[in-house]
Amino acid sequence: TMKKKSTLIYELKNLKKIYNNNPILSIGRLQIHRGTVYGILGPIGSGKTTLLRMLAGYDSQSEGKLLYDHSEYQRSWLGKIKVPDEICFTGNHNYNKSQLVKSYIDLYFPNKSNKILKQYFNGSVSKRILPLKIKNLSPGQKAWLDTVFALEGDPRVLIQDDFASLFDAEMRSIASRGLRKMNKNLGTTIILSSIDGNALRNLCSVMIYLENGHIIKIRSGKTRNQYNKRSNK
Repeated sequence: TMKKKSTLIYELKNLKKIYNNNPILSIGRLQIHRGTVYGILGPIGSGKTTLLRMLAGYDSQSEGKLLYDHSEYQRSWLGKIKVPDEICFTGNHNYNKSQLVKSYIDLYFPNKSNKILKQYFNGSVSKRILPLKIKNLSPGQKAWLDTVFALEGDPRVLIQDDFASLFDAEMRSIASRGLRKMNKNLGTTIILSSIDGNALRNLCSVMIYLENGHIIKIRSGKTRNQYNKRSNK
């Protein structure tokens, strides 16, 4: 059983989130294994975003336990969760918003900006993002930039809410390919949510279905677990 235990990266027990006396989330038990790609699927209002925010350390439970790497998240003396640097919750990168996208990428990735521009900003839709100021991006354009930054980082856990909902087919395929590669080569644990099963089914090895804050079923996805034994993540 020790072997089984060591593959867990998250464990949730009797977890509840309550807003204004309304239970938003109620999960008896959920285990998330290292190096696996998870999809969390459910309609709007099913609790997906709340669950992802809690896993990422951006929100805390009202009751129960959430263990990351066998411990609860550390807190500051004010009670605020200290989010580990190794967890990337897509969309929370701290941009200099008044800069143009292209010059920000050049500055942030001085050694590989050309490769990044070629790889992610060559499509008819994505190319139009480069000359814009970060603060003027539409939600879809910003989601693409966030995805690029997530894929080019090396997090231990990558969490993305509402995966690919605002992407065109080309962006969706580049993002899926990038996530698959990241999982396979780096052993990254990936947790994605969507209201659309098609966005997740070919990408995830485990699908978790949420409804009204409850897990109603867990199924294996189309891809088998890619967990890379050599990886130490």
